[in-house]
Order: sequence, then C-alpha cells, then structure tokens
Amino acid sequence: MSRRRTLSTRKKVALLVSAAAVAGGGAFAMAGTSNASQGPQTAAQSTVCQGLATALGNNQRFIEGQRAAPDAQSAARIANREAVIAQIKVQQKASGCVVGESAQGSQTATGQPAPAAPTSAPAATQAPPAGNAASGQRVCNGSTVTLSGEAGAPAASSNQFPVGTKLKVTNLDNNKSTTVEVTSASGSCALLNNAAFEQVREPGKFLIRRAVIEKVG
Repeated sequence: MSRRRTLSTRKKVALLVSAAAVAGGGAFAMAGTSNASQGPQTAAQSTVCQGLATALGNNQRFIEGQRAAPDAQSAARIANREAVIAQIKVQQKASGCVVGESAQGSQTATGQPAPAAPTSAPAATQAPPAGNAASGQRVCNGSTVTLSGEAGAPAASSNQFPVGTKLKVTNLDNNKSTTVEVTSASGSCALLNNAAFEQVREPGKFLIRRAVIEKVG
C-alpha cells in the first residue's frame, strides 16, 4: 500500500509539471501573437515620427553647441530647449513613435540625406503663387525644415544666419510660404517655431521635405 501511494504521488507531480509547461508555452505563444499583431507603422505615422525625431535632434544639437561654446545666456537657452525636448517626447509617445528617437540636421530619421531640391525646375515650382512676398537669395539647397517646438510669434532659428536675418520658407508640396526673422541659433539652416511652422505645414506632418529657403530683405 505504501508503494502504491508513493507512485501515485509521483505521478501527480509529473502531471502538474506537464500542465505548467503547457500553460507556459501557451502564454508565450499568446505574447508572440500579441506582439506580431501590432504590425509596422503606417506611412502617415512614419512621417510624423520622422518629423518629431528631426525636431528632437535639432534641439539636442543646439544644446551640444551651447555647452561646447557657452556664453552668459547659454544656461537659459539650454533650459528652454530641454523643456522643448521633453514636450517632443510627450508627442512621440502620443503618436506611437519611439520615445527619444533622434535625427539631426537635414537628415531623415533613417540617417539618409534628404533629397536635394531641384535646381533647374520651372519657376512655377520654385516659388509660391503671385501675391506672396518677393523672392530673395536661395540658400541651404536640399535642407528639410521642421519645427523647434517653441511658442511665441512666428520666428526661426538658424545655424548659418545671424539674429535679425529674414528667411522665407516655402513648402513646395502645398505652395504655402512664410517670411520670418531669425531670433536665435539652432542646429539647422532654418528651424521654425510652432507659429511659423503652422503657416506652411501640411496637416499632420512635422517635416517639410521639399522646401525652398530664401534670404530676403
């Protein structure tokens, strides 16, 4: 009788282990299915994420420049841009992007240089329709344009033009343009604040790939 009880107990333990293994395998399969069901980003979401990554990278680059060559206002500028970066990360999370993903300068989030704007296209595609401000000297060919995330009246920041310079930015995808004054330094040719970017953006997009940037005045 004692031997039968022992065998019976061992069989029960074996059955419990087998059941646990099956349950664990099922849980793993369910987790795998759940991850696979998320799928790749949509084209629209990818565009939004690229724009946010570029904006984040531009602000990070600006902070690096301020730390490398600080002046009396650097601490305040850095604090401002760190607040902007925090807000961009909130937007990345809300948009389903990788939080903290960064792309600097005129490169896309994949690290590939943005395509250069055409230099010999007809005038109709190079300038906005009649009625807008006069064209100026074209600069920064091939640069993409994104937003800094900063509030305030329409303005721009630049790594090539001093404060007070007026830049005209035209979005060739919708023929909208804005002329703004450079008010601070940044890590790209033309970085628009929220108000200026809103004047030329396409709905839902945070990056202007086909842009014409002109120095006017």
